[in-house]
Amino acid sequence: MAPRSISPEEAAALLAEGYLYVDVRSEPEFEAGHVPGALNVPLLHQGPGGLTANPEFLSVMQQAFGAGEKMVVGCKAGSRSKKATEQLANAGFSELADMSAGFDGSRDAFGRAIPGWSKLGLLIEAGKPAGQAYADVKLRTPKSG
Repeated sequence: MAPRSISPEEAAALLAEGYLYVDVRSEPEFEAGHVPGALNVPLLHQGPGGLTANPEFLSVMQQAFGAGEKMVVGCKAGSRSKKATEQLANAGFSELADMSAGFDGSRDAFGRAIPGWSKLGLLIEAGKPAGQAYADVKLRTPKSG
């Protein structure tokens, strides 16, 4: 089953129900601002030539999270989270929601702005809170689910 696409408001409601938020943006993007409690597992790394694939993405996700853990996956504008949720669904993860507007927002087929998490006045935190940075997530133990 394909992951469902949700709005930032729907994501906030799922987080209140106990879903995890997995931020697939690069580490510098995550540190600049993210959803409170988010766990950072970059789909792409930021390097001198731009964004490049993170070859560890799927293996880190499989090592750190149970296939049944309830997760909202988000990025900057929706394209990385869509790719990430597709990869995760193909790998057997079953409780996925894609926050398609992303953290900053995206555009619809007509070019109209769709506000992301940060544009809706929802809470934001910054930095690398203990347990949430990529290096910490690599050490995480999956929860059964």
